Amino acid sequence: MQNPLTSLADDVAAGKRVIDEQSGPVILVGHSWGGTVITQLGDDAKVAALVYVAAFAPDVGESSNDLGREGPPPPGAAHIRPDSTGFLYLTAEGVAKDFAQDLPAAQTKVMAVTQGPIFAKAFDEKLTKAAGSPKPSWFIVAENDRMIPPDLERAMATKINAKITALRQAMVPMQSRPNDVAAVIVAAAAAVK
Repeated sequence: MQNPLTSLADDVAAGKRVIDEQSGPVILVGHSWGGTVITQLGDDAKVAALVYVAAFAPDVGESSNDLGREGPPPPGAAHIRPDSTGFLYLTAEGVAKDFAQDLPAAQTKVMAVTQGPIFAKAFDEKLTKAAGSPKPSWFIVAENDRMIPPDLERAMATKINAKITALRQAMVPMQSRPNDVAAVIVAAAAAVK
């Protein structure tokens, strides 16, 4: 599904519509901000498992911005720019150097111009519920992530009792190592059959 990226509530509502249309168990997969969304959606009875890909995994009462406040900002944060309406974009330089630095320049240029901007205030919205450790979870830690610190990813994964797969990739391993990411999703599906 495509998140509207306008608020946590809007993104969760979009996900709920998709879940409601499914006739069987659902595995939610979330990347980056999408991890926050699937965490809020994860308590739905149809959700059998969650897969986080270089993602946020806040707890009830936490926002994405609450995570990692203790440490220095990641290098990629320097390339985030707001527009006049409060939506955030990553500069083309930021995409190339800090978001997808292991991909070819032609691909990062396309990513930069096709990115979906997110409303900045969404990162401050706190979860009201969370799937947490009761649901089986998998977490792909991107070891070369310059947007979400890898140590933070690992800490979030440990907190939710996720099975961790570490890939020495930038924030978008589904682009640079799609077979490895697909293998984690398939393993999640096989485990909850």
